Amino acid sequence: MARRHFSRPVYAGLPWFYISFGIVALIASYLLAARGALSLTVGLLGFLTLLGGIVVLLRRRDYRQLRSEYANPDYLSGNDPP
Repeated sequence: MARRHFSRPVYAGLPWFYISFGIVALIASYLLAARGALSLTVGLLGFLTLLGGIVVLLRRRDYRQLRSEYANPDYLSGNDPP
């Protein structure tokens, strides 16, 4: 069975979608303050989504940086140019 993958632009935009959704959910939670349990649920969902988006964004950045360091063998020898 073949595995399905997202296209590159969709995959690159996912962390920003998560971050945007998290911010919108946090704002909605603030606006729903009169409804206690619903506000808490939406706020928690928004916070976790925002946090997940930031984590994915930072992990992808670190992966790209690590990959570029290994592509440059001089970087691993410790002889960094000034």
